[in-house]
Amino acid sequence: MSLENGKANVRKFYEEVMNKGNFSVIDELISDNIVDHSRLPGFPQGKEGTKQIQAMFRSAFPDLKATVEDIVGEGDKIITRATVSGTHKGEFMGIPPTGKSFTINSFDMIRVGPDGKSVEHWGLMDQAGMMQQLGLAPPPGKP
Repeated sequence: MSLENGKANVRKFYEEVMNKGNFSVIDELISDNIVDHSRLPGFPQGKEGTKQIQAMFRSAFPDLKATVEDIVGEGDKIITRATVSGTHKGEFMGIPPTGKSFTINSFDMIRVGPDGKSVEHWGLMDQAGMMQQLGLAPPPGKP
């Protein structure tokens, strides 16, 4: 599969899964045994873990939106920079809804296999910024 097709699949994950909550396309885009190096604690590795995490985020933030700002690739790796936003309307990792919104930056590196499916993932998102905007953590320098 070409690098451009791999980029299209990664972009499709953002659009269909994250933005629309269309989890059925995960089977088409993610390898059964994907290794996620930034997997949230308590969630299993593999495609099923990805489905569980995405369902948790969609339930907690029903208006979740990810805008891909940049997407670049070389070889079998694709890197994205995205802006992610949402409103906390459902329970999130045991935290009751705050009704507050957040907007953060997210970076992902995905390795795609020969079939174009994601086989490995590394991700960084501004979790501290998200928690501060939701009112769940104090801003820097404040107790």
